[in-house]
Amino acid sequence: MGSVSPDPKAGGGARDSLVVGLSELASGSLALVGGKALNLGKLTAAGFPVPPGFCLTTAAYRMAVPAALDGVASRLDGAPASHSDDGAADVRDELARHAREAVATAPVPPDVEAAVRRAYMAMGDDVAVAVRSSATAEDLPFASFAGQQDSFMDIVGADAVVQAVRRCWASLWTDRAVAYRTANGISHREVGLAVVVQQMVDAGTSGVLFTANPVTGTRTETVIDASPGPGQAVVSGAVNPDHFVVDTATGRVLQPPQGRKQSLALAQLRELASLGDSAQSLFGAPQDVEWVIDAGGRAWLTQSRPITTLYPLPEEEESGGEASTDQAAGTEPRVYLCGTLLQGLTGPITPMGLSVLSLMRGNNGPWKYVNPGLRMYVDLTPFVRSKSGRRMLLRMLPLADGRSAAVFPALLEDPRFSIVRPSRKGRRRKRGRDGTAGSAATERPGTDGIQNLGLAAQFIPAMVRALLWPDAELRRARNYQRRLEARLALRLPASPARRLRHAEDVLGTTVSGLIQATLPGPAAGYLMLAAARRLLRGIAKPRELEAVLRGLPHNVTTIMDLELWQLAVSLGRDPEARPLLMEERPEELAARYDAGSLPAVAQAGLRKFLSKYGHRAVAEIDMGMPRWSEEPDHLLGMLSNYLRVEDPEQAPDRQFAKAADDAEARISELAARAGAKSRLRGRLVALCLRRTRQLAGLREFPKFCIVMVLAEMHRQLLAVGVELTRTGAITAAGDVFFLDFDELRVGLRGAKLKGIVAPRRRLYDVELRRRRIPRLLLSDGTDVEAAVMAKAAALAPADAADRLAGTPASAGTATGKVRVVMDPVGARLEPGEILVAPSTDPGWTPLFMTAGALVMEMGGVISHGAVVAREYGIPAVVGVPDATARLRDGQTVTVDGAAGTVTW
Repeated sequence: MGSVSPDPKAGGGARDSLVVGLSELASGSLALVGGKALNLGKLTAAGFPVPPGFCLTTAAYRMAVPAALDGVASRLDGAPASHSDDGAADVRDELARHAREAVATAPVPPDVEAAVRRAYMAMGDDVAVAVRSSATAEDLPFASFAGQQDSFMDIVGADAVVQAVRRCWASLWTDRAVAYRTANGISHREVGLAVVVQQMVDAGTSGVLFTANPVTGTRTETVIDASPGPGQAVVSGAVNPDHFVVDTATGRVLQPPQGRKQSLALAQLRELASLGDSAQSLFGAPQDVEWVIDAGGRAWLTQSRPITTLYPLPEEEESGGEASTDQAAGTEPRVYLCGTLLQGLTGPITPMGLSVLSLMRGNNGPWKYVNPGLRMYVDLTPFVRSKSGRRMLLRMLPLADGRSAAVFPALLEDPRFSIVRPSRKGRRRKRGRDGTAGSAATERPGTDGIQNLGLAAQFIPAMVRALLWPDAELRRARNYQRRLEARLALRLPASPARRLRHAEDVLGTTVSGLIQATLPGPAAGYLMLAAARRLLRGIAKPRELEAVLRGLPHNVTTIMDLELWQLAVSLGRDPEARPLLMEERPEELAARYDAGSLPAVAQAGLRKFLSKYGHRAVAEIDMGMPRWSEEPDHLLGMLSNYLRVEDPEQAPDRQFAKAADDAEARISELAARAGAKSRLRGRLVALCLRRTRQLAGLREFPKFCIVMVLAEMHRQLLAVGVELTRTGAITAAGDVFFLDFDELRVGLRGAKLKGIVAPRRRLYDVELRRRRIPRLLLSDGTDVEAAVMAKAAALAPADAADRLAGTPASAGTATGKVRVVMDPVGARLEPGEILVAPSTDPGWTPLFMTAGALVMEMGGVISHGAVVAREYGIPAVVGVPDATARLRDGQTVTVDGAAGTVTW
């Protein structure tokens, strides 16, 4: 095709021009030229090798589309967003078809056509070009829109270019593009489309590179997929590309393709890795870069966009943005454990919720925390680098999280986390803030440890008191709850400023005293369990004691659950309430409750229950989450489920009573076995285990009281939010949970806070959609579990009778029934089914919304299907030979996207 000519000065570069040369786009706006063109302009201005061309701006699109399109877009904005509702999808697809046809049949305005023809002719006679869509909702930090709009290659002649432009415009309204915008909460009315026209490069080799490993998250690795010929085949997944993993800093190939002639030489790999690294530095975030090496061996960049699926680096909140490559590859690598996953929370925590948790923790403990992805991670580094710390973690992790424990030994083999023995001088020093190697904390307790011992010493008299008089301890707990309720009450009326101050005050004055008042009882109970375990050494196996903890009395959460069950029993006997709860959805029942129109027995029963437990919530440690008293949908759903329990033996109260009886029987049995050795030992075992049952049930009480405090803070801040909404400082009352106390005080003095709230809500919404959360996360972004699984897959045999292997493309596991789809047209996928396909292009992506996982015969880690699978958070394995033949509809399989396997 010949050499690439210089960039034409099309349109003179005026910002309001219909046509602008790529070299003049760097200072353009996203709204005028779209994401693809804007990034290409920045690359060109920075001196990167970019094929020359021009951009037809969104002004041309606005001139061309019919006025009626705005009405269709408005209807799309108001259409249901459910991905699993076939009716909602049908409505959306029909509206998209109307929009698409309206754009495709509208005439191209004469001024627009003339501008395109002039710019194209300036590139040369009948030059072959790529005509590529550049949407304003594209290549965004939180959504790449990879392949959602159309592009056309090898277009020759002005007439063909004009027609390709019209087809690009229409592609803004394909079913897949509309569905993608809906999924990402982007208005259809506000989106526009520019078109990039670039001279084609005679491709010898082409492909895609990621400046961070998209499967493991490692920011210090560049992943390159390459194949001879044009790059579209790699992007679309039509070929199995050569797959390279390169250490970005050194250019060392960490993972070469196996068993095939390589399409890239080492020097080319290093050049591409360097170009990608420079593009990352230019844009300030990891990049997904399309590239071409021409017949003469010169490398060209044809696109760069942010990688939207990487989990944020641990230091992101502290630095105010994506950490730099230097930071990710720093000399002090760190390892973090996700504390919120240990609490059973997969979703993010609101900014106010994280702030409050930080205030409750204080800064005196041995654990340090960071909050990447709006989740709470604890820094394990000082303990991993310490012999005693490792022993502690190896004991604790299996109890806290089995999956983390399974990969933890592999982490200990990493030389970056080897044990550091501090010098004698270092042992005498107080540990630094970050607990780095050589500090006293690596081998022995420092000041914080002494403080913790002092705090424990304060508990000893209270624990002894609880052991001697357990009934009095139970009364003391109930009395403390009443006193706490009284302390939390705010005298009304109260101004918003007074409410804000009250929320801060109750946090500062109750939490430390709350722990001291509520923790000794359950601590004493578990101390007695440990004593019994020691007395039974050689007599009973440790697991035999587990039965003693079943059906524990005095557990406030169990009591609450049983009261909810009793409410369900009473509602099940009511001829009016039972059918209503069985037939209506929880949100409809909640609306009835708010209106006071539930059947009398249900209205009164739920009100009574909420008067005791309305401060609780799903994900209740997040102070920003709605309480049950605000949104009782979850409770009403539980009541409906309880009404469907038909087997009397499965009733929760019977199950609890049986568990309690079994526990008492186990105590008698264990005491008798100990008594056979020594009468005194038998009596001591019985005493210890009965004290355990009397006191261990109080383990839920400290959290119950903490949640009472959080609920009162939530209620007061929500009232502050109502006032700030009235004054226009924020948009909705719930926005207060995306601010901190200082910002709220400023807002009450009249400041506008919407600009602060908007990006935090946007991040929160992005994290709500994230499905895979790293359990163990390194400071370079590595998801330890994904990395371990990927390494194991590389060493495993290719296939087995019950196993297929391919390329890991999107981490995570999913088990479901296979649905083999050869053509997406008319195909339907039930929620959770495993989509198995020969390959996919953008036309397949509506199926991804209900897929449990993706398996493709073709493609690489950066092919379109893999990219979109990662964005939707579904596991994906690509490059699986004969998958559509070897897997059958209805077959149950497990897809492991980190290991690259499909098993059954």
